[in-house]
Amino acid sequence: MKTVFHKSIEVLSIAALGLSFFFILAILVFMNSLYYETNTRNLRDAALALRSALPEGYFLESGRHLPWLEDIKHNSYRLTLIDTGGNVLEDSQFDRGNLDNHRNRPEVAAALAGQEGSSLRKSDTAGIDNLYIALPVYAPGITTGNNDTAGSNKATPIGVFRLALPVRNFRVRIAAAALPYLYLPVLIIAAAIGAVYLFSRSLGKSFTRLVQLTQAVSSVPGLEAAPNPPLISDTQEFASLEKALRDMTAELTCRILDARTEGSRLQGILNGMSEAVFAMDSRLMLSLVNPRARELFDIPADRETTSLSLLEATHSMELETAARRVISDGTALESELSLPGTGIRHFFRVFAGPLGGTEATGDGVVIVLGDITRLKRLEQIRKDFVANVSHELRTPIQVVKGWAETLQDSPPDDPELLLRGIRIIEKNARAMENLTTDLLNLAALEDPESDRPELKMEYIKKLLDEAAEAVDFLAREKKTSISVSCSADIQVKVYASLIIQASINLLDNAIKYTPPGSTVIIRGAVVSGELTIEVQDNGPGIPPEHLERIFERFYRIDRAHSREAGGTGLGLAIVRHIALLHKGLAEAESRAGEGSLFRIRLPVS
Repeated sequence: MKTVFHKSIEVLSIAALGLSFFFILAILVFMNSLYYETNTRNLRDAALALRSALPEGYFLESGRHLPWLEDIKHNSYRLTLIDTGGNVLEDSQFDRGNLDNHRNRPEVAAALAGQEGSSLRKSDTAGIDNLYIALPVYAPGITTGNNDTAGSNKATPIGVFRLALPVRNFRVRIAAAALPYLYLPVLIIAAAIGAVYLFSRSLGKSFTRLVQLTQAVSSVPGLEAAPNPPLISDTQEFASLEKALRDMTAELTCRILDARTEGSRLQGILNGMSEAVFAMDSRLMLSLVNPRARELFDIPADRETTSLSLLEATHSMELETAARRVISDGTALESELSLPGTGIRHFFRVFAGPLGGTEATGDGVVIVLGDITRLKRLEQIRKDFVANVSHELRTPIQVVKGWAETLQDSPPDDPELLLRGIRIIEKNARAMENLTTDLLNLAALEDPESDRPELKMEYIKKLLDEAAEAVDFLAREKKTSISVSCSADIQVKVYASLIIQASINLLDNAIKYTPPGSTVIIRGAVVSGELTIEVQDNGPGIPPEHLERIFERFYRIDRAHSREAGGTGLGLAIVRHIALLHKGLAEAESRAGEGSLFRIRLPVS
């Protein structure tokens, strides 16, 4: 790339040389034109003078000879007399017998047409450049004047009087005359180029100085490291410009450093935020989207968001409406909205405000979405938990309270009533105890800081046998048998007491809902890298609409039957949490009237 110095010296030198050559060329062209014009005029005057010296009737009498033709031979002129047929009658330089017919010569053709003819060309006979003048010659008594306008009188020429003058080539002729005077233009051109060189060099140095100053300041990471050379410009304008540039670059460097620091800090904050952030202009075209927003609305990381509108990115008319309201009102607003997500519905606390602050500035809108789905779910769980616990405790408390009042008011001599009351109070107290125990167990499973049994390799057949033995008395009361199916060599790292508790809960449910005389089967196996524990019964089964919620707390299909059987509604929820603690899952398969199959799947690794 050319510098200012090279560019300016090139342009100015070309301009100076161009003007000089154009001036010289114009002078030479003018001189050449003047030369030919002068010679043509002088030759014409000589031709007119010599034509008037022709004897009258010369072309009408054959064989006549001009006595003064010999005198012309010793001059530079060449005289040629030509008849109307183009034949040369006499020539002052050449023998007419060696000359061709001249009728087709341009100047001769013009003279035969009654007009004065002239031309500048190389002679076919002599082989040199000649200037020709051809004049028509008329019969005696016909006057045409100096302009030879006899053609207007409709007179016919009887011959042609042609006079020629040899002329040297312009380059040869002008070289000898003009060469001594070309030294001065050459000196002038050299002086002009020298002046242009000095001016361009001075100008280039000044610009180079300014460029180096700006490059030095912009190339360092901090202003303190920037060089501070003294001012060297000898021109007031450049010195002032250099000082202004120095101040400006210093200020600009500070601002750039501050902007980079703030930009890095802002980017770090945005990347670390758990909230989704959208910034957009007044047309709701996105200008900034943080990673959380990309993740939440499934925007690819490599997708350029500046070409997306808010609606295209989020597909939410609620957010679009909130953003437009901020633009129209110029005030910030807060609200809550829910958006469909993957499998579940997400809830957000939305803050939308003008980009310039709390007042409308016309710059755009910023929207911050705080995900409160977990809080909403926990709040709902808390409400359901309080309602369910209150409901589960209300009935036994009322029963205990009622029988306590009954026994207090009954006569002491009625042992049958007393015994019945004690049994009912004991049953409901046991139900409250079981509920409290299950709640404590469930809380311990959910608390990551609670004490856990040791995680170690255990033989699964041994754990299943222990669980079956724990509920064997319930099976005998129900006249139900328990079948354990598991290979004795299956050994997996598990929380032994929790696996036993989950198996007991599943067997207890199966026994409660299986008809008398049936068999409850518990199986253990390792399939595709997973430990599966299955409990199968022959009970009434579970309708399909209840299967998705069967592992929720206090969820019962038949509340009356479950409470009568002594269930707390927390057994399957505990099973699910035990499976999750092992990074596994719990699931159920059932059809109404065909029994149920509950399965725990735990990764062996």
